[in-house]
Amino acid sequence: MILRTSLTADGDAAQPGEVAVLTLHRTAAGLEVEIDAPFHGDPPPPTPPGALDGLWAFEVVELFIASPLGAGWAYTELEFSPHGHTLTLRFSAIRARQTATPLPHLDTAVRHEAGRWHARATVPVEWLPTAPEWHVNACAIHGETPRRYLTATELHTPRGKPDFHRPDQFQVWAMRVSP
Repeated sequence: MILRTSLTADGDAAQPGEVAVLTLHRTAAGLEVEIDAPFHGDPPPPTPPGALDGLWAFEVVELFIASPLGAGWAYTELEFSPHGHTLTLRFSAIRARQTATPLPHLDTAVRHEAGRWHARATVPVEWLPTAPEWHVNACAIHGETPRRYLTATELHTPRGKPDFHRPDQFQVWAMRVSP
């Protein structure tokens, strides 16, 4: 599956050079994620690359993977920075973290070229929701003031108040597992 952050958080079309592209491949081992995103040169987090809670406050690309769970949702939020930091959170309901601490650092290969950054990672299968169908969305965040938010799925939230925890509005991915 390919996700493009081609919309602003307000639902307007993003400028072509602002679009991040995520390519997802489901495998027996988990999920391969490839990112191609514009590099804005925002200041990096003040820590060495690794797992960092609060990574969303920096330049980042986020991927949400959700599965229906009874009347609610279980989902995983994966965040990747152009500086090698990651954040993985699991939720048992909207904004209800399963654990207080994030999952360990996700080994991610990051490189920069021609004003863009590229990342590749494999997310272990046990970190992902279990269901024959996933609902997915990606977003990209950059800028210090004002912050810029882009999304792959049009999320119906009040203008100027981005809310990416809306799995009921994500794109449906009825995936097949690649060898």
